[in-house]
Amino acid sequence: MKCVFLQPSYIPWRGFFDQIYRADIFVFFDNVQYDKRGWRNRNRIKTPHGIQWLTIPVHSKGSQTENISINQIHISWDHPWNEDHWKTLKMAYAKTPYYKRYAPLLESFYTTRPEMLADFTIDTTIALARELGITHPSFLRSSSLGVPGSKTGNKTDRLINILNKLGATTYITGPSAKNYIEQEKFQEAQINLLYMSYNYIEYPQFYPPYDPQVSILDLLFMTGPDAMNFIIHSKEE
Repeated sequence: MKCVFLQPSYIPWRGFFDQIYRADIFVFFDNVQYDKRGWRNRNRIKTPHGIQWLTIPVHSKGSQTENISINQIHISWDHPWNEDHWKTLKMAYAKTPYYKRYAPLLESFYTTRPEMLADFTIDTTIALARELGITHPSFLRSSSLGVPGSKTGNKTDRLINILNKLGATTYITGPSAKNYIEQEKFQEAQINLLYMSYNYIEYPQFYPPYDPQVSILDLLFMTGPDAMNFIIHSKEE
């Protein structure tokens, strides 16, 4: 039983979906502290004028000091950011090979007015995973599992508690986790620990130079039903 934990993110990059693909159970880690400068409410797309950030405005004042969890962050509707994001995406990708294929799904995201950031980012991520053809993992939220979040205990201990609760035998995580994970605790818990390697092959892109660190939307618009081939295959193959 392979398990992945990732904090919910806004239209994330292909590495996020690679981890979804490899999981039997995928847990959105939504009851950990919200980080203002992370990927929870923003991501990057390619445009004729270079890389552009799309950022969902949120009510997050004081979140760093008050330890507000991701699932407690409210979206700000002081201005119609959803219309702005959709307009920007149309201008950037209208001429791509698969724009017409995915435009109706994406437009449906941007005509809603969700209250909570996590609800919006999780729902859109699951929908995009299904669109990629990833159908096998079970999706859960850490906040629904009855295991304490960011305010209680050691980070590795929290992970192992959830893994044990789910009956997981393997935990898959990104390479940066090597800097903080206590590997000996996984050995004691008899849980295999696997690290991702993000060594992806290049795919066709508009607006050179090539940039791999952009939203999954870029890959979908450019490669359509072949997108998974650029997610599950690495340069070494």
